[in-house]
Amino acid sequence: MDRKRKLITDPFRVKRPREENLKSDVNVYPSPYPDFTEKPQEAVSYLWALFPRKLFNDALSPMFLRHQLYNLIRDRTTVDRLLITLQQKGEVCLVQPGFDPDTFLVVKKEDFLSAIIRNIDGRSGAPVVRRFLDSSLFTPSKMSYNREEMMARHRFSDAEITQLVHAGLLTVRDAGSWWLSVPGVGKFSKHFIKGRKALISQISRSRYKEVLLTDLSSRKPPPALKLGMEYHIHDIIGAGLVDCVPTPSGSLLRLSDS
Repeated sequence: MDRKRKLITDPFRVKRPREENLKSDVNVYPSPYPDFTEKPQEAVSYLWALFPRKLFNDALSPMFLRHQLYNLIRDRTTVDRLLITLQQKGEVCLVQPGFDPDTFLVVKKEDFLSAIIRNIDGRSGAPVVRRFLDSSLFTPSKMSYNREEMMARHRFSDAEITQLVHAGLLTVRDAGSWWLSVPGVGKFSKHFIKGRKALISQISRSRYKEVLLTDLSSRKPPPALKLGMEYHIHDIIGAGLVDCVPTPSGSLLRLSDS
């Protein structure tokens, strides 16, 4: 896999930790970040709190990438079950950021709806958006839509679907299907991709292409890391862009070869 593809890696193809690393007691230094394995729901609030709202002038709601939770909760199954439960309870929505079809952002449902309403205020497409949100099509547990359900079952025309896309509520998945999205997500994606590339580049320039987590977390972020050092560290670990190797000095982050 080339480096360009790895920068937008599928979070569900994260390389599993080696068994000997899971059992090793050599890493006696605690992580600089909390472990929410025993209280997984608190990890969700923790990641939302890292989101730099001022960077977007409060125009974007707090959001984080699904795979970032894998760095705060050791059991991946617990993460997946937690998000499914929160979706079913109507507390969160998973939306598509637009740069990788297998990567999703986690947003509070109430924040998601507020962002949509703010974006359509006074616009001609507002009635179509409200009709979509009021229909049985919209549910927090649903992340994509196809032409059959949009047009045949719920009677949305091509022009109306285009209005939903322009409103930022949907983004094209492929011919005849759409992802749920959120207005302004393109601005987030731009900063996110630049920041990820900058952090990977910084690690690649280190000796042996590796760095201690404690050292990295205490460094001044490069200018491109507008979302913050910690936000991007949780990303590259959760997405499997680096391997976490236990050492007597703490976790060593080493660029992944696969």
